[in-house]
Amino acid sequence: MEVKYLKKFRQIVEKMKKGKEGYLFIAPSFIIFMIFTLFPIVKSLIISLFEYDLSSYKWIGINNYLVLIEDKVFLKALINSFLFALFNVPLTIILSLFISITIHPKKEASKSFYRAAFYLPVVSSIVTITLIWKWIYHPIFGILNFIIENIGFNRINWLGDYDFAFPALVIVLLTISIGQPILLYVASLGSIPKTYYEVGRIEGVNRLQEYRYITWPLLKPTTLYILVMTTIASFQTFAIVQLMTGGGPFYTTSTIVYQLYTTAFDFVKLGLASAMGIILTLIIVLISVFQFKFLSTDIEY
Repeated sequence: MEVKYLKKFRQIVEKMKKGKEGYLFIAPSFIIFMIFTLFPIVKSLIISLFEYDLSSYKWIGINNYLVLIEDKVFLKALINSFLFALFNVPLTIILSLFISITIHPKKEASKSFYRAAFYLPVVSSIVTITLIWKWIYHPIFGILNFIIENIGFNRINWLGDYDFAFPALVIVLLTISIGQPILLYVASLGSIPKTYYEVGRIEGVNRLQEYRYITWPLLKPTTLYILVMTTIASFQTFAIVQLMTGGGPFYTTSTIVYQLYTTAFDFVKLGLASAMGIILTLIIVLISVFQFKFLSTDIEY
């Protein structure tokens, strides 16, 4: 038995020797991943098993997780995080695909302008974008209420009303989310061979059938990437919540990341905050694995 395992070990070492140049190339990224991603996750997992407040710590096992299961505020934040993803992800894919298909046939100069315009919120400061939207939503001086009043409706307290605060933040998140998908879709549309469309026209397919049977299937790899990345970003929603609503009103807009932040830095309950982080990590990993397993495709062109 020992000889068998020793042989396998030697085979692994030989393979590593053959690809040593490749390992050297990935070493910097792997080291950064280990230091700034894997180590913090492991450290958070350890801290989540303690009652930890900087000055003292006490082993409590899985008690932090049991507390979170019964915490109504955390459960509300968990539901809100799922809702952010549920609304933002499909809307981002649909809108970015529609916009990309619209601007793709245009001249290169026009395409460059639109790509830059839609990508601008992505590279801009999230604080700046949030403050602009906060002024738009302002209950007295906001341009949105100005328009509403001029068409005969009453003003709305967009960020303070229980019914409107969450949809208002979804719109802000959407404006930040669609920039990169538009760039990716436009690039993918440009890389689809024109021969597929020519064959389709010979076969007599109309424009709708062209998008359904040619464009959409060939965009599936890009769509999968956008789906996974947008889902992760939606679950990590924090800045717009902190700057615009503070989780209110009545925790309507609170998310897991926002609750994690307040628990760690306002109440200094680092063990409980770490448990929230581990739960969020598990949710994202499980959803990502599910998406890759059931939505991945072997299409190449």
